[in-house]
Amino acid sequence: MQAGETCNVIPVIRWGVTAGKRVRRAELTVSNTSYLSGKRRGAILSEQVWTLEGQVVKYSLAYIDYRLCSADNGRVLGYDNSHGHHHRHWMGEVTAVEFTTYEAQLEHFKREVQELWRQQDEE
Repeated sequence: MQAGETCNVIPVIRWGVTAGKRVRRAELTVSNTSYLSGKRRGAILSEQVWTLEGQVVKYSLAYIDYRLCSADNGRVLGYDNSHGHHHRHWMGEVTAVEFTTYEAQLEHFKREVQELWRQQDEE
């Protein structure tokens, strides 16, 4: 992530009650949002991770820049596992992706963002 990043790590699992039974609910444990400056002023990098019993159960990674993409709420590039499957967002298009680990997905996302920025800087 870049300058201006904010990070909240909350390693607590909340207990809930469903039909008289105690159930564990996933907690938002990482919430990073970077508001970019310089050449990319106005763009946003976002990382959100929900965990349950130490395992990532939900995640969302996004590079948002309304100047580059008006579709998909400005999401130029993103990965998440909402809607029950892992998928990639690219300029308004959504495609399924293979998933191994969250850490591998995060590194892949970072490499793609860096490559995109490199290409933009060359133009």
